[in-house]
Amino acid sequence: MNHVHDMGGRTDFGPIAIEPDEPLFHAEWERRVMGLVRTTVDKRYNWDEFRFAIERLDPPVYLGASYYERWLSALERFLIEKGVVGEAELRERTAGTAPRPGLPHPGSGALWTYQAETPKRFEPGDEVVARTIDPVGHTRLPGYVRGKRGTIDRYLGDFIFPDRNALGAGEDLQPVYVVRFEGTELWGDAARAGDSVCVDLWHSYLQPTNGGTVT
Repeated sequence: MNHVHDMGGRTDFGPIAIEPDEPLFHAEWERRVMGLVRTTVDKRYNWDEFRFAIERLDPPVYLGASYYERWLSALERFLIEKGVVGEAELRERTAGTAPRPGLPHPGSGALWTYQAETPKRFEPGDEVVARTIDPVGHTRLPGYVRGKRGTIDRYLGDFIFPDRNALGAGEDLQPVYVVRFEGTELWGDAARAGDSVCVDLWHSYLQPTNGGTVT
């Protein structure tokens, strides 16, 4: 969740068009794309890798595509990177249509420095600060909470660390917490008093407010 893919808290993208009684699929090809992706990712790879493939679509492609167009474009690039299909073969089978552009995979060396797995967990009520990072690789830490102070609401359990898993560097189970951020902390005076946002965050995204480090 970084760069153009990280749209939380951003403005000037226009209103959200709500479609009453919206169907699950608007066309048969969308159903087929979902089946292709679910079969491919569930059986052979992982969803963190695939999310990272979507994130790496060129911004004009990402912003100009529909939901399942992004899935299809990302799947094409993903399978080329995995060596499942060649770019020339894909062009041939799609009547000359080239895969849509995107950033190359940076490799496992793009993983930012984080604290290793630890049994220690924050407790409800603890005050924390979301780390300020801007990784080349994948992350699930939203940009709008980076550097902001929040409070641990509850512990959800241990889950695969997506930043590592997306780069093929292993799963690294970590504690995940619901962290509550006051609206005024995130948006300043523009926020309505009493509003707050809860975000599910991995242990390595957080630091104590007392200036210590996550250990």
